[in-house]
Amino acid sequence: MIMPTKYIPIQNSLLALGSIVLKNLKRPQSISSLWEKMRHVPEISTFERFTLILDLLFALELIDFEKGLLFRVRA
Repeated sequence: MIMPTKYIPIQNSLLALGSIVLKNLKRPQSISSLWEKMRHVPEISTFERFTLILDLLFALELIDFEKGLLFRVRA
């Protein structure tokens, strides 16, 4: 589910979907406003899947959450 496999195409893996979310997180924003943008992406489509993607990005230290806003972590 996280990485593509024989049974999970790359476009449905959480890593690939995470890159789509990161592209749309250009400025700090609330989870609900980011969800409004992402809910129309057919591969994401559910809030459960969206939160799994956010969990993965947070675990990889690519995003952070502070004062009610999500933002990209700069290396």
